Amino acid sequence: MSRTVIAPPSLTAPGVPLSPGIAFETLVFVSGQLPIDPETGAFPDGVTAQTKASLANLKTVLEAAGATMEGVVKTTVFLKNMDDFSAMNAVYAEAFPSEPPARSAIEVARLPKDALVEIEAVAIRAR
Repeated sequence: MSRTVIAPPSLTAPGVPLSPGIAFETLVFVSGQLPIDPETGAFPDGVTAQTKASLANLKTVLEAAGATMEGVVKTTVFLKNMDDFSAMNAVYAEAFPSEPPARSAIEVARLPKDALVEIEAVAIRAR
């Protein structure tokens, strides 16, 4: 049994000891995805745009692992402010329109680089 590091070049943060994703057999574990624009390295403004960016980065890691958004079975959403839940949830619902994965949403004191949202996931991929 071995694991495979999933590291799309656009999402690999130099000097940070983490893998964007790890694939193990049919499972894919995706590290918390910040709303970093891969082209600029900046965060968009507002929780709606940041949620879209985090989900886009999540999708990039999944696709690099041979998985899809439909294969996601569990997510954890970290929010800087739970007052942003409704805005985040509206974008999240677009990403998972039917049979959404299990989810936890947690308010945290602070996220890296002062992001407003970070999303991690576990998915199943076809063999």
